[in-house]
Amino acid sequence: MDATRGPILFRCDGTSARGWEPFYQCLSLAAALQRRRRGTHFLSYLDPLSLATVVNRGNNDWIPAEQPLGSDGDLAATIAQVRKMNAAAVVVAGDGYDADYLRELKKTGALVMAFDSSADMRFPADLVVNPLLHPGRKAFRMEPGCQLLVGHRYALCRGVFRRQRTIRATEPPMPFRALVAMGDDDAAGEALTRVQQLLQMPKVAKVTVTARTHHSRYDELLALADDSNGKMEVVTETKELMTRLVRAHFALTSGDVWSPELCVVGIPQLILSQTKQQAGTAKKLDEDGVATYLGAATNVTFEQLQEAVDLLHDDPMERKGMTRCARNTFDGRGPDRIVNGLEIMLHSPSRKRAASFAPTHGLKIAA
Repeated sequence: MDATRGPILFRCDGTSARGWEPFYQCLSLAAALQRRRRGTHFLSYLDPLSLATVVNRGNNDWIPAEQPLGSDGDLAATIAQVRKMNAAAVVVAGDGYDADYLRELKKTGALVMAFDSSADMRFPADLVVNPLLHPGRKAFRMEPGCQLLVGHRYALCRGVFRRQRTIRATEPPMPFRALVAMGDDDAAGEALTRVQQLLQMPKVAKVTVTARTHHSRYDELLALADDSNGKMEVVTETKELMTRLVRAHFALTSGDVWSPELCVVGIPQLILSQTKQQAGTAKKLDEDGVATYLGAATNVTFEQLQEAVDLLHDDPMERKGMTRCARNTFDGRGPDRIVNGLEIMLHSPSRKRAASFAPTHGLKIAA
């Protein structure tokens, strides 16, 4: 098999301890790779195990990992899988690995790509992608030959958001609807807290909250929806989300990867961050005029949130301006650009020469 046309192996986990966001980031990229007819395989430690059906539903193969990413024995198991399937590239996403982990993967002869939003190491990988808007390019340190993709042009976006971009070309009619999307790693349960507050605001007629079934307070959200007399609903499936995106007047988010996706559709946002990276992304979105950053979720009171919601409700020109800026800044083609960069590197002359060496040899990539 030509090494440059081999499959792509994703090494990522999805657990309550380490979060699910890296796992869903990899799923977004895998969908774009499949449009290029690349085989995609997930070597993942999953909790709950029902997430395996999510992997298979996207036409990906799932290989259960026996250890979490970066733990004892994980590196050897990952290297074994890379060599077994003769993978053209391996994508690493999540916490727990270090520079030596990436350096050993490069010795297999596969291209090594890393998803990272922390910039806390000197990267020996071939390609590094920051799926958020923070930190910026200057924060990353890379060894010779490593390429960096960062910024709004490389923001991840799922197909459901790109498809609704054209449909929501203009703002939907009233009544005023809110979409609560606090992300895949809502460890503090902010979605439930903020939905309870939105339900008390007279200007908000309908609240839709997006939450995975493994959300820590999913059952409480369902119970709240049952008691809301139809004012609130919980959506978990993509086909349900499609119809809600075009009807929402604003979204309450945390500044994670959902924020750029909602910008693609053109939905104004109020952002309550929960991590340092989310805060940096939220500030950048606020500067670009596509969202209003209210601050860290732990510091924003009910009164502050209500004031922001009321201002957004009473100022249609502000909503239209945020929509216009968001759609002009994010076009939803980030995954395709990442795949283009990956394919260019895989088909470079230096990569083809390296592919003819033994798997234990290191690769020499042109700087």
